[in-house]
Formats: sequence, structure tokens, C-alpha cells
Amino acid sequence: MPLTTSGRGGHPGRLTRRAARKPGSARGDMSALDRLIERIGIEPEFTDASGNTRLTDPDVERHLAEAMGFDAGDEAAALATLGRLDDQAARTLLPPVVVTTRPGERVDIPLNAAPRTMRWQIVGEHGWARSGNATVQGASGENARHSFSIEAPNACGRYRLGIEGKGLKPTETTLLVAPEACWVPDALNEERKLWGIAVQLYLFRSERNWGIGDFGDLARFVGIAADLGADMIGLNPLNAMFLDDPEHASPYSPASRLFLNVLYIDVAAVACFDTDPAVRALVEAPEFRERLDACRAADFVDYSGVAALKLPVLEALHRAFRNDATATDAAAFAAFRREQGEPLELFCRYSALRERFAAEAPERADWRHWPAPFRDCRSAAVARFAEDHAERVGFFAWTQWVADCQLGRAAAEAEARGMAVGLYRDLAVGADAGGAESWSNPGTVFANLQVGAPPDMLNPAGQNWVLPPFDPMALREESYASYTGLVRANMRHAGGLRIDHVMALRHLYLIPEGRPPTEGAYVTYPMDDLIAVLALESHERRCLVVGEDLGTVPEGFRERMSAAKVLSYRVVIFERDEEGDFLQPEDYPAFALAMLGSHDLATLRGWWEGRDIDLKARHSLYPSPEEEARQRAQRQEERRDFLKALRKARLLGGTRVSLKGPFGEALAEAAHTFLARTRSGLAVAQLEDLLDQGDQVNLPGTIDEYPNWRRRYDVPLERIATNPFLGALVEALARGRKPGARHS
Repeated sequence: MPLTTSGRGGHPGRLTRRAARKPGSARGDMSALDRLIERIGIEPEFTDASGNTRLTDPDVERHLAEAMGFDAGDEAAALATLGRLDDQAARTLLPPVVVTTRPGERVDIPLNAAPRTMRWQIVGEHGWARSGNATVQGASGENARHSFSIEAPNACGRYRLGIEGKGLKPTETTLLVAPEACWVPDALNEERKLWGIAVQLYLFRSERNWGIGDFGDLARFVGIAADLGADMIGLNPLNAMFLDDPEHASPYSPASRLFLNVLYIDVAAVACFDTDPAVRALVEAPEFRERLDACRAADFVDYSGVAALKLPVLEALHRAFRNDATATDAAAFAAFRREQGEPLELFCRYSALRERFAAEAPERADWRHWPAPFRDCRSAAVARFAEDHAERVGFFAWTQWVADCQLGRAAAEAEARGMAVGLYRDLAVGADAGGAESWSNPGTVFANLQVGAPPDMLNPAGQNWVLPPFDPMALREESYASYTGLVRANMRHAGGLRIDHVMALRHLYLIPEGRPPTEGAYVTYPMDDLIAVLALESHERRCLVVGEDLGTVPEGFRERMSAAKVLSYRVVIFERDEEGDFLQPEDYPAFALAMLGSHDLATLRGWWEGRDIDLKARHSLYPSPEEEARQRAQRQEERRDFLKALRKARLLGGTRVSLKGPFGEALAEAAHTFLARTRSGLAVAQLEDLLDQGDQVNLPGTIDEYPNWRRRYDVPLERIATNPFLGALVEALARGRKPGARHS
């Protein structure tokens, strides 16, 4: 680690404590604070998006350690904290979890004791068991541990490993046996070129939805896309939001990533909708029809209006279900509640409690502002509330069942239509701090830290996503149960899963609450273990995994993801070679998903016309006029380079496209042909681009200043298949994805 003369605040000549420690320093030469920071995973430096090394300031390290729950105020405090961690480790006979990716091979089990012999037993999830005797191996050297060796089961899965012996208290740990890599469909293994369409479900217009795209629209779009030849439908996160605050609309800041947004329910498709008198009275009322017509006609999703339409009708449908459900439906609902278990019960209790407290005062919607007895999800007060409000808790469970069934039908339609992947869901990097996920499982997240990103070229001030991160030590202590549940829930009814900000498997940039993004640092996560969990769930659910690896990517990370068969996420406008030229299609990695843009970026038309730059300037997102001017000049260069790349790929032919010319179908078709011809196994077009929309879905850095997550598609669902612009681009995609497609 080289010395540097730049310190916090730009004071020249100041050596940071981290910078002054040379590589290879003996641990005995490290201060207690250094050893503590290293032990809890705060990284001393990182390489930014420009390739520069950024050192973590000691003050940032201390603040971060304190927010993580470790006293690091000075050397004495750090030494005492290290002592407590050592004592805790010594009192634990076995580690909380042992992970191996070598089924059937021997695995060493660490042990904090040294009996000569002992007996072990492995028990599987379905009753499989094996036992035997083991001899403990000796230990030597600093921080050495005793161990014993056993043969891992041949079948991947989760096992309980128990030991007992003379002088040992019988104890257990989790043994997780996982594949080395995630599952991929045979179509990709055969190097077939797949393509798909990414949609924001809530933006669909249709003659029959209630002002927001729903699961009925999704099933219909699956049929449309299948007829066009698509292999996959990419979706925004579908997770549960806040029914008392519908305008909290970002799908990347949900109440819970374990459950679904019930505003996506196709209400008219629910049983009894056409026959129950109470339901008919609601939907036939003149004021209801007036509001429904207004929501359908709006250019932006009116979340409050949609919620006001859907919730009363869902409540009436639930009453009808309770009174008149068939035995088959009642049994199916009961089975769903049993299958989902405690996580669903806690989510529904949270939903009922939030509804009650939010009605008292809006600021009490956040569970952190509830009366103390209700902040503990397992308190007697919460249990009594659930018992007293069983019908309301049941309503929230029923809406989840209905949503799950409807999403399942859309997935079944994709499978029936022969899509190679089908639905491709999106897992957000976090959930809202005041939501159900953190209330239900507070011990696994850092309450006083927020996930973000350091300054980079797109966001010079850095980013704070205001999402609480997982505590990596707590995850390990619970054998990664929370992460497993999260992955499992979002692979449900999916043939593919996009992991937003996949670098979280390696590390996260964490910011103490109340501090700017520049005062954050990276914290290490147990990457190999998390990949093992991901691989196991991927194989069990036959679901491919794509990792969104944009931004500040650690050295060697993409190679590790490739080895784990996590597809890289390649956005064409960011892919450059060492000379700064756009990569040619043949230079893309085969094991990747390629796109022209994303929901956080300008549409293709918007990028060409510089609309995103205009928006950022209008909303004062540039730190200075000089930066705005630099961005405009850079975009001009990017457009010139993109035309150069298209010409080099022989995709413009005799078409007259110039920097001064308007954006048109010829340029859009060339760009989508370029995308289709990439070597990447998956090429995905955004519906916004296929419909030639100019304005982007989301403008990062804004909340209310821009209609994020609201701008509806210009073309109704019923007319998408016959839209001539889309037809030409889809034809270009399908043609370019054919085996052997090359330059024309």
C-alpha cells in the first residue's frame, strides 16, 4: 500500500494511519484499532471508477465501526472490543455455518476444543442421516483452530451437523453443501443467442387495467412477446410497497423484498368479482367509474388514485372469499399460509399495525416511531394485536396469496409458450428502513448505516440510497437464513433473477446515518458463502442469475462472478476498450446480458438528444456550470464514437445518419441490431426504446422533482404488437440473434 500525502479534507502532507502501514506489516506491529477495523471488515482503501486508489480516512473508520456496534473510540476501547470478540469466539464450539462447494469430498470442520475422539452426525432436510467417529487434528500458529474432517454429502442442500464426545456439550451447526456455480439453462450452455424485452410493469396502459399495469397485463404481454419470438420478460422489482403511502413508489425501496406489491393484482380477475353484490355495488357507483376513467386516462401513474380504487374492492372480495370460498380455494389459501410460515405472518402483522398507527398520524407509519412494545415483532403486545385483529391480518395474507397466484399464472404462460427463460425478476439491494423487512428481522441489519456509492463520473457527489444494509456477521451467525429467504422469495415464479448492485456479494459502501456519501467506506461481506447460497437456490429453482455490475467494480470481481456463472450486466453505452472506443459486438463476453440502457439512464432517444443532461441541469444536479458544459461536450464525443462503432460494424450502410441529424428509426434499428449481434448470451431491449419514448423512467438524485416511476408507456398494450416502430426493432433483434448473424 503506497504512501500518500493527501488526507481527509485535502490537507497536504498529512499521512493517514492506514496509508502509513506498509504492505506485509506483521500483525504485532498493527495497532489495536487497525486490528479491529480489519477484523470487522472495514476496507482500508478501494479503487474508484476512474482507477484511482482512495484511502479510507481513520475518522470514517471509527464512525463506521461505532455505527456497526463496535467501540473504537481509542486504542483502549479497540483493545477491549477485540477482547470481547475473542471471548465470544472461544465460547462457541463450532462455527455457526460451514459451507462447501465440493459435494462428496472431505471438508474440514473448525473446532474450538481438542478432544481426542468424538462422534458426529449429519441430518438432511428430508430425514437422510449419516454418522461416524472423528479424530481431532491439532493446531499450531497464531489464531490456529482445531478441526476434524468428514466427507460431505453427495447431494447439495442444507444439513445439520451435530457432535458429541467426552467433555463436550452436544452442539450443532449448519452444513451447507452447494454447487460451485449457478444454474444456467441448456439454451445458454449451447451458446444459443437469447433475447428479451425489459418492462416496468406499473407503466402499462390497457383498456382493462385500473391505471397501473397488473399481473393480468403481464400474462397478456407474455403472449405478445412470445409471438414476437422473445425468450424472456425482464421485470422491475415486484415487491411489497406501502399501502398507506402509495406515492412512495420506487420499486427499489420497498417495504419488504419477501412479498409482492398487491397493487399489481388484476382485481377483475379475482373470483367473485362479477357475482358478489357488494363488489358490483362498489364498481358500478358513478364516482368509482369517474375515478377509474381518470386513472386510466392519466399519463402518469396515480398511485393514490389506484390504491383508492383497488383496496376497497379487494376488501369486499376478501369478505366474499371468507363467506363463499370453495373448499379447494380455502385449502389452497391455507396451504399458502403454511408454506410461507412465519415471514408471511410477521409481514401481515406489520401491515395491520402500520395501518393502525399511520391512521393516527402519518409520522407514526414508520415502525421505529411506534410505541415500544410494538417495535418488537415477537412481543406479547404484537401477538395480542394479531389475535384481536385476525381478520385484518388474514386480509393481508389473502392479498399476498392472490398476487402470488396471478404472478404464477403469468409465469406458467411463459413456460407454456416455450420461452427459454420466461419471467426475469429483479432483486433490489435493500428495503426501506421503516418497512416490514427490518421490523421483522432487526438483528440482521445495521440500523444506523445506509447503503450508497462513492463519487464517480455519473454522480460526482456520491450516492446515498437510504437503505439499511445486512450485518455480515449477523448473517453468518444465522447461517445465512435471511439471505436464503430473500433469494428464494425473488426466484419464485421466475426463470431468471437480476441482482441489483451485485457487488454487495463482495462488499458494500456504507455511510453512517446523517453523514454525506463522501464519508463512507466499504465493508467486506462473505462473498464465497453468499455465492454458495445463491448457487444452491439457483439450482433448486432452475433460475439463472444476472449480476448488475455497473459502477465501482473491485478488481477480479467480474472474473469471480463468471466462474460462479453469474451473468455480467453490460450496458452498451458504457462498454469501451482501452483506447476509449465502443466495444464491437464480437468483443462482448459470451456469459453476459447486454442492454442499450437501464431504468436509471436515458432512453436511446433521450441519450442521443441529451435529454438526460437537460433534466439534470434543470434540477441542479450538476455541481457547477462547468460540469454541465463538460457533460455536454462529452456526450457529443460519445455520439460521434457511437456512430463510428455502428459504421465499423457495417450497420449503417448507405443510411444517412449524422451528428446533426435527428434521432430516427434508422439509428434505432442500427443500435438494436448492434445489441442483437453482441456475443452476450442474452440481449434485452427496453420497451421504452422499442416504443421510441424520449423520457426516462427514473432520474437518480431526485424524489419529487421528477415523475420517477410514473411515466406510462405511450402505446396501450392492445396496440403494442402492431406498433410499426416496435415491429422494425424487434425484427432487427430477432435477425441479429440468429446463429451466425454477422456484419451485413
